[in-house]
Amino acid sequence: MGLPGMVLSAIATAAGAIMYWAVTYQGTGFRLSTVGVILMIAGVVGFIASSVVFGVSRRSVAGQHHTMVREVVDPQGRASSVHEETNG
Repeated sequence: MGLPGMVLSAIATAAGAIMYWAVTYQGTGFRLSTVGVILMIAGVVGFIASSVVFGVSRRSVAGQHHTMVREVVDPQGRASSVHEETNG
């Protein structure tokens, strides 16, 4: 999903709008205006879902604080520790 999904959803919505408002042909057994409404609804739902996925994947990780404490023991049994802090 994401940006390609947003583009595909916009195209589906535009195609549905054209089928609903611009095409006057009525086939036997179904109406193109009904297909147009279905495409517009599916396009809007897909656009919203893709926007949410795109927005979440682009969220900044700034403000996260990471702390790591590591302890190392050498062969003689002496221990030393390292404390690291990073601000993402």
